[in-house]
Amino acid sequence: MVTGLQAEKTRWFATLEPVAPDDMVGLWQGVGIPSGHPLDGVLENLQWFGKRFHADMRADALLFQSRSGRLVPVEPAFMPIRLVLKLAGLGRTAPARNLFQQMERTLRARGTTASLRAETLDGVETAAMVYDRQPITDYFRRIDADTVAGMMCVSGDARRYFFQLQRLTG
Repeated sequence: MVTGLQAEKTRWFATLEPVAPDDMVGLWQGVGIPSGHPLDGVLENLQWFGKRFHADMRADALLFQSRSGRLVPVEPAFMPIRLVLKLAGLGRTAPARNLFQQMERTLRARGTTASLRAETLDGVETAAMVYDRQPITDYFRRIDADTVAGMMCVSGDARRYFFQLQRLTG
């Protein structure tokens, strides 16, 4: 059972309007929404940029910004999620950021890493990104025309990681 800030954010997410998968196509810049989840602050420390959704309903699930400013799609399968959750505190450190940036070439995805489709969550159909090789689904709900909230669900883990995506134009 999830309580406290996690429960509050879950209730907030449920009040938002659903999003159609086609509305997600494009480049989105992300930021975490603090909720008491172990990953709070980890992605930002590692220079997470956001997500990119393609017209064929495939996705670059994790885009990071390299030291040179380039966007680098990372292969989520290289990071076992259950171990990442256990060691999340290390992910907020400067040595973790430096090591992650040094391993950019090794971690780089060789293609898209997730599928975008409509999924039902709590009786509401909305856009969801299902990772290819991880037990993870990100559900999306609309905040406004160019902003969505995301809720990452790991199979078998009641905790939710929340984030916001802002559509980039041009």
